[in-house]
Amino acid sequence: MSRLVKILCTAILISLLLPAVAEEIAVYTIADTTGDWGYPSPYLHYSRGPGYVRMSFIFDTLVWKDQNGFVPALAESWEYLEGENAYLFNLNPNVKWHDGEPFTANDVVFTINYIKDHPYQWVDSSIVDRAEKIDDHTVKIYLAKPYAPFLDQVAGTLPILPEHIYSDVTNPEDFQDPKALTGTGPFKLVDYDKAQGTYLYEANEDYYQGAPKVKQLKFVKLSSEMSGPALKRGEVDATAVPPEVADELRGSFVVLEGAHDWLAKLMINHKKEPFSDVRFRQALAYAIDREKLVEIAQRGYGVPASPGLFAPDSEWCNPDVEQYEHDPEKAGDLLKEMGYVKKGDFFEKDGNTLEVELLVTSSNERAGEIIKNDLEEAGIKVNMRSVDSKTLDNAVNEWNFDLALSGHGGMGGDPAILNKVITGAGFNSARYDDPELSDLLKREIAEMDPEKRIELVNEIQEVYARELPALPLYYPTNYWAHDGKVDLFYTKNGVGSGVPIPLNKMAFLA
Repeated sequence: MSRLVKILCTAILISLLLPAVAEEIAVYTIADTTGDWGYPSPYLHYSRGPGYVRMSFIFDTLVWKDQNGFVPALAESWEYLEGENAYLFNLNPNVKWHDGEPFTANDVVFTINYIKDHPYQWVDSSIVDRAEKIDDHTVKIYLAKPYAPFLDQVAGTLPILPEHIYSDVTNPEDFQDPKALTGTGPFKLVDYDKAQGTYLYEANEDYYQGAPKVKQLKFVKLSSEMSGPALKRGEVDATAVPPEVADELRGSFVVLEGAHDWLAKLMINHKKEPFSDVRFRQALAYAIDREKLVEIAQRGYGVPASPGLFAPDSEWCNPDVEQYEHDPEKAGDLLKEMGYVKKGDFFEKDGNTLEVELLVTSSNERAGEIIKNDLEEAGIKVNMRSVDSKTLDNAVNEWNFDLALSGHGGMGGDPAILNKVITGAGFNSARYDDPELSDLLKREIAEMDPEKRIELVNEIQEVYARELPALPLYYPTNYWAHDGKVDLFYTKNGVGSGVPIPLNKMAFLA
């Protein structure tokens, strides 16, 4: 073998043994149908999942998740101290804030104290009793009570704030200043245009987990109809796409199919009659054909919802709950039990026609029409009104509605989501004050034994399916397509506390 051949073989062998160097990407563009999700600071991002994701590129949490589960973030390691009901976190000593200031345990202690005075919308501050600095890179967080999902719902969701900036901020909801975006994350915000719904980030070259391979990350507003063509033309690199478009793109692009983590449901104003009567809510369940909703409104791309909230393919789903198979006659029987009498097409009571208003948005009008037709077939007159999503959310939040077609992600995350969507505050929750459910929910999140916790989750689903403070309808099958430049993935149990969007910041690192 000649000397030249030996040299070439050695060079090839070395190149194979060396780790691959990630190819840098100058600009990576992501399309979004809504556009504006709020100023991406912890206190100003909009409270739905895309808003949290926008913020998560800038701010880090103690722990994070990838496609397999928990991974280190600001904390290199952690352990649960059962005797103290506390978590000990060993912090990464190489972290710096975007302005160059060192990150220390003081920032963690400060953040825990700060959210007690200034609640952060995604984390229940009452879970934590206190945080204690052991040294600059070690912190111990004591829980107020046993809390099984702490790593997921608090340590993996709460953005840590810089003490040297936020210590002087008394109204964080009004703090829209470049300093408000001083984080430790892999990206910094360069530009935000609320009117256009665009965001531009640049890489944090000093990121403690390595400089991102994507140098600029851009979000643009684009309709779902235009997303596929824009991807084909190379104008965007990644986008959510309608199912039929996903089918067309397979082979030329990478297509990701999401788990059934997003739940469409009928919000019910159970604070007023007749919705306060459980028989009326059960009548709604019998009247609405959930399979038809999937078949027509979702064009077959989805799964009918379980009345117990979790999707049939979820590890937490209780398949034995009452299913309320489509039965308009049974719905009518329940209404008759309540004193309604069928006259003509609709039921009446005391001379008044049984009439309700259904709020929908432009994105779910087709489903709304099906629900309207089903309810009217069962004898309930429906006035359907289309509003924008924020108006609908506000109406639900203020109890200024009858029925509203809405939904949320997070159903693929920890069962703690049940506390948020059954008894929690806000438009995503049924806000149902029921002693039996409240007791079960408190016991479930405090149960540290996994098997016993599953039993409680099953029981919660049974009671919920009986009470139906809000009616689960279907889980759409969502698709994302991308050009393969970045290996996007769906996070195990969702980004943060369960966001089912394949835009985990870890994908953009080298």
